[in-house]
Amino acid sequence: MKRRELLKSLGALGIGLPFANTSLGLPLLDYPAIKSSDFGDDFIWGVATASYQIEGAVSKDGREPSIWDTFSEKKGKIKTGETGAVACDFYNRYPKDIELVKKMNFDVFRFSLAWSRILPNGTGKINQKGIDFYHRIIDSCLENNVQPWITLYHWDLPQALEDKGGWKNRDIIDWFGEYSDLCTRKFGDKVKNWMILNEPVAFTVLGYLLGIHAPGKRGFRNLYPTIHHTAMCQSEGGRIVRQNVKDANVGTTFSCSSVHAYRDKKKDSITSAKLDALLNRLYIEPCLGMGYPTDGWKLLENVSKYIKDGDMEKLSFDFDFIGLQNYTRVMAKHSPFIPFLWGSQVHPKKRNVEMTEMEWEVYPKGIYEMIKKFKSYDGVDKIIITENGCAYKDEVSNGVIDDQKRIKFYREYLEQVLKAKQEGANIAGYFCWSLLDNFEWAEGYRPRFGLVHVNYENQTRTIKNSGYWFSEFLSK
Repeated sequence: MKRRELLKSLGALGIGLPFANTSLGLPLLDYPAIKSSDFGDDFIWGVATASYQIEGAVSKDGREPSIWDTFSEKKGKIKTGETGAVACDFYNRYPKDIELVKKMNFDVFRFSLAWSRILPNGTGKINQKGIDFYHRIIDSCLENNVQPWITLYHWDLPQALEDKGGWKNRDIIDWFGEYSDLCTRKFGDKVKNWMILNEPVAFTVLGYLLGIHAPGKRGFRNLYPTIHHTAMCQSEGGRIVRQNVKDANVGTTFSCSSVHAYRDKKKDSITSAKLDALLNRLYIEPCLGMGYPTDGWKLLENVSKYIKDGDMEKLSFDFDFIGLQNYTRVMAKHSPFIPFLWGSQVHPKKRNVEMTEMEWEVYPKGIYEMIKKFKSYDGVDKIIITENGCAYKDEVSNGVIDDQKRIKFYREYLEQVLKAKQEGANIAGYFCWSLLDNFEWAEGYRPRFGLVHVNYENQTRTIKNSGYWFSEFLSK
């Protein structure tokens, strides 16, 4: 009973993660003057995507199932009953989609590699057709003068490896090492910018504690080993990229949410510290040589059971940049009814604040607060906002999507990024989530995060007014 209550409480947190997205001359909201040039000539601008969310073609050209193929086919796991089997059909439509990146004046296309498209069984036999596909994407980027930035792992573990224990199995350090070595040797002559993991808190907590994301495991006994093995892979992947890719620029990405105590009470502050340790500190501090944040939540001391001799030294890696991914904030409140955490999030609805369709609070100051927090760490020299964005219900009227709320969201968050940069934070870039409307994990296709609208019935693309806004913004 107590365990179920805890899982329910954590599941209700939301935790601020994207889990569970030439001017037309139309009037835009009136804002104070802000230009891309305010961020500096060397600041980079990009759009981000993930393989399972956009590619489709899940059984084509040698690709084998990932944990998300398996998970999404189980009844009740995806709210809309959908899967990523077709998604945005990016596998067949990538040339035109990359042209859209260029049309909106972005410098960077961030995409992830599907592990099971490259190594169908997770290790061993290489699928050359998968290698060829990603070479075509990279070449298309370069032909359009768009920088390809690769994420090695964005949540879609090969099912064959999950059948052996997945991230719970310490052998994944070797599996991930083999995969990282192969990818960097195959693509490293063309791609210099690499990200190791996408939001490790999200795929470990949601997938191995709460069970609401793939692979659907529940309980702390699944989470503790997964935390340590993931942190080990994070640094091991960085070492492999730096070894194999000449002049590599290597980072990794962290979801982060500003955590506030709901009331000015000591017990709320204690809950806030626990959530901050879980959501913001859990993976950055090990790679900085600080160990796990057990001072914030003593429960994390259980991770130590899985630490072997020499592991703490291997956890450290000096990344060239840290990717921050911010969407909202968390308001923490003590509760005597939730074991272990002894608290929960106060839902934005109860606070009567502005929300996106994901029911995440719109809190632009949060991205400023998180930049300041991560900047304060010794060892974090450069920050890139590798995801920021919002989902709203889009209406298509005469072929136009006039998404003013999304434009307002981006504008207000960018103002906070600029403020942090002007105060001395070394922020080198900003990537929108996302290029396309896509399969939004356990939420299915309902939430639309894209700058480009996707009609899933016929796969037509329509640039939203937010996309045109960026095209104009990036030209100044």
